[in-house]
Amino acid sequence: MEYEKGYVYKLMDEGGPTDNREPYFKEAVEEMMRARVLCARANAKMPDDPSYVNDLEELFGRKLDDVRILTPFICDFGNRVKFGKGVFLNHSAILSASGGIEFEDGVMSAPGLRIASINHDMNERHTKYTYGKVLIKKNAWIGMNATICPGVTVGKYAVVAAGAVVTKDVPDYAVVGGVPAKVIRYLDPSEQKE
Repeated sequence: MEYEKGYVYKLMDEGGPTDNREPYFKEAVEEMMRARVLCARANAKMPDDPSYVNDLEELFGRKLDDVRILTPFICDFGNRVKFGKGVFLNHSAILSASGGIEFEDGVMSAPGLRIASINHDMNERHTKYTYGKVLIKKNAWIGMNATICPGVTVGKYAVVAAGAVVTKDVPDYAVVGGVPAKVIRYLDPSEQKE
């Protein structure tokens, strides 16, 4: 069967499943390899060599003058990540982005951020995948070594504590922590600065 270009991404946007044995999956494999090569190039440069940003700009297909990403950095699907303005990702972030990841304006993350927007099928885990877009809303702050699971939205101005595993949506202005993450308290919206 013939598949049109982009069919695999249509399936990902619908939540899947996709099957890595099908011919349409070749397009995803090619993007994964392109992304891995560009990340390896960026990571091979000294942190004070600003040319690593060129590799990341090629990865994401956009200028990064308003986004700062520190290496080492890993992303498997650069074409599935969107950035707002003023986003900062500290070193050692891993973005498993096939299901889509979006960072709105002003998002900050500490070192060791992990975001997964893909999961393996429980029964056919070697061949089938499901997806859930991850959205990190305006001015959210993600602590060190936090993990965000597929399909999660982190609300605006929310804070995710270090080491948290976020399996459910985080409300706006909530502070969450733990495994799985739970609401600890809420910030006062009137005290938040742009």
